Amino acid sequence: MKPLSLASLAVTLSLGGLAGLALPAPSAHAQSGVVRCESQSNRERVCNTGWRNAQLVRQLSGSACEEGRTWGSRNGSIWVTNGCRAEFVEARGGWGGGNGGGWGGNNGRPGETIRCESENNRERSCPVGWRNARLVRQLSGSPCNEGRSWGVRNGAVWVSNGCRAEFAEASGWGGGGGGGWGGGDRNYSVTCSSNNNRTQNCDWDERQGRPVLQQQLSGSACQEGRSWGYSRGQVWVSNGCRARFGVR
Repeated sequence: MKPLSLASLAVTLSLGGLAGLALPAPSAHAQSGVVRCESQSNRERVCNTGWRNAQLVRQLSGSACEEGRTWGSRNGSIWVTNGCRAEFVEARGGWGGGNGGGWGGNNGRPGETIRCESENNRERSCPVGWRNARLVRQLSGSPCNEGRSWGVRNGAVWVSNGCRAEFAEASGWGGGGGGGWGGGDRNYSVTCSSNNNRTQNCDWDERQGRPVLQQQLSGSACQEGRSWGYSRGQVWVSNGCRARFGVR
């Protein structure tokens, strides 16, 4: 057996040393797609995830973890505060069982619905990318009244006052007189009043498209389909509803 040269011996020792090094293994959290984020001493903690949105899968703290209040997602990270400690996963589609919407920018494909829920009566915004939406199924005991406890703005559906519902994209209304959605004069409005709880019909210019409730003026609730509605160029109100209606 030939003696090893100094150069060969150095290479052998270097390779052996590298082989003996243990590369750090990914954490169990990273492998399972779960991230734990903890607020210590009630202070805010930010945990980088790279996710656009997150979903809480397991609360670890005695302190409440309420989205929008003690935890949330922003700029590719999760934040927690007020003692919230929990485990999170990436929210890829709808949340709470919605059908294909709710979160990402590719939501609201034709024919699909998203679920948006106001927790603890707080306002919640669910990005959809739609210009307009329609309520397809109310899930809450609290009323969902367009313009009052839900609506659409800046490509997102918003809900408040305990409204929980499923929504779909509204591309137009078949009975409109050529206006559809958003095609009318933004300054156009009609005030209609139900006096002594009687039904009152008020003329509406069909060219403005379908009206929406812009401002409730009465103490009595104005709920679409119950105390106000629209049919063939007329807004109707009843049960003491008095409100101003305008163009979406």
